[in-house]
Amino acid sequence: MPMSSTEHDELREQAALYVLGALTASERATFEAHVNTCAECQATVKALSVVADALSQTVPQHEPAPAVRTRVLTLVGVAREGVIPMHTSLTRERSAMSIAPWLAAAASLVAAVALGGYATAMRARVGTLEARLREAVQRADLNERQIADLRRASTEAQSQLAVVAAPDLQRIDLAGQPAAPRSAGRAFWSRSRGLVFTASNLPALPAGKTYQLWVLTKQPAPISAGLFKPDAGGRVTSMFDTPVDLPQPVGMAVTIEPEGGVPAPSGDKYLVSP
Repeated sequence: MPMSSTEHDELREQAALYVLGALTASERATFEAHVNTCAECQATVKALSVVADALSQTVPQHEPAPAVRTRVLTLVGVAREGVIPMHTSLTRERSAMSIAPWLAAAASLVAAVALGGYATAMRARVGTLEARLREAVQRADLNERQIADLRRASTEAQSQLAVVAAPDLQRIDLAGQPAAPRSAGRAFWSRSRGLVFTASNLPALPAGKTYQLWVLTKQPAPISAGLFKPDAGGRVTSMFDTPVDLPQPVGMAVTIEPEGGVPAPSGDKYLVSP
């Protein structure tokens, strides 16, 4: 007749006592008959045996005194002959009663250590999986950013190429001023395609400041083309959209202005066309 889950659980709970040798002869026989046909209990016994062996190694080993060794061997010999003196039987019963609580405690300790080791292993595995997940998400985010950057760079390059290849292209060179004598710039403007501006050796911007590009026309007031910030090496290549009705440029200039720009030039000139 198949074993019920309750009976199985009761036998499984005896695994720790079995490993410690704390079962009676009949209990041990019943448990061994069961464990021979139960893979789950076999695994439990195997795991607990490893823990029990480890615990035994933590207890200092001592050689018994000669008198104790002789007495034990004598008792073993008597037991083999099937004769157990009354005082010996009583002593064993008392000994069994005295060590029973310790065996129960040891069984609980073995079970606790085994479960603790399993929990630790599971936590380690979960931690590893979470780390791999974070790395995968980061790689995915990085790939998405790289793709977006490449698309943006490709779009800008195509727009800049369209300006440079425009049939109505106008080129304007800019020279460094006393505030930036080593700087140089160049503008490529097409009424139909827009404006591309490049510069090199521009000084680093102070906090709260930006560079602003101005289109100079025959009108008195310069027209703002837009704002830009150079890279760490003082270089910049920027694309600006300009209105198709922009007056014909006669020159360009770059000034340093407050963050966000201004409607009319107010700061020092850094680049100006001749």
